[in-house]
Amino acid sequence: MTELITALDVDSLEEARQVVSECEACRWFKVGAQLFLRAGPDGAAELTKGHPGRIFLDLKFHDIPNTVANSARAAAAMGAALITVHAAGGRNMIAAAREAVEGTDTRILAVTVLTSMTDQMLRDEVGIPNSIPETVARFARMAVEAGAHGVVASPHEIRLVREAVGPDALVVIPGVRPTWAAQDDQARVMTPAEAARLGATHIVVGRPILKHREPRKAVTAILTELDEASR
Repeated sequence: MTELITALDVDSLEEARQVVSECEACRWFKVGAQLFLRAGPDGAAELTKGHPGRIFLDLKFHDIPNTVANSARAAAAMGAALITVHAAGGRNMIAAAREAVEGTDTRILAVTVLTSMTDQMLRDEVGIPNSIPETVARFARMAVEAGAHGVVASPHEIRLVREAVGPDALVVIPGVRPTWAAQDDQARVMTPAEAARLGATHIVVGRPILKHREPRKAVTAILTELDEASR
């Protein structure tokens, strides 16, 4: 069954603790730069103590191989179960990150193309002439060949990613919006059930849960949708 990751996109450790408490049915929580810079590694590591949840540390490392390797090693030491690097960093960087976490429970995910991007932005602002689907498939294949355990991609590229990397790689999907939630600034979105049926191993949901009047009910509704999609 596809796993739900609740994104802890909040400004304080206390707010994050409250979300973890309210969303107790969720087994995964994402810590991004917003919270990490407020809470630090100790605060992030402390969030799921006494809770069965695990931490997805989404800092999107993108630097020279040695720096990324040291960062990945530090993330593994703090207990992060999933960490992200940018696929655009290349094979050597990804391989260095993978080598740094060998022997630990930490898994490397390569971010392909951000879900806020469009074809025009990719071409005119980033300078990549290929379409988003072509770029995602190329990055995904290269990243897994280099040692990444999986990739992060838009829900609309799940099928392409599976064709590129096979059935065993992790496929983590942000840009997921239940039908009852606003699209916000995500350009390429899909419902939890649709993403699950296409083969996502994890979906990341933030604002639809955090902005809900009762986050616990939002989590329950999404988990129910994922369960029904798996049948």
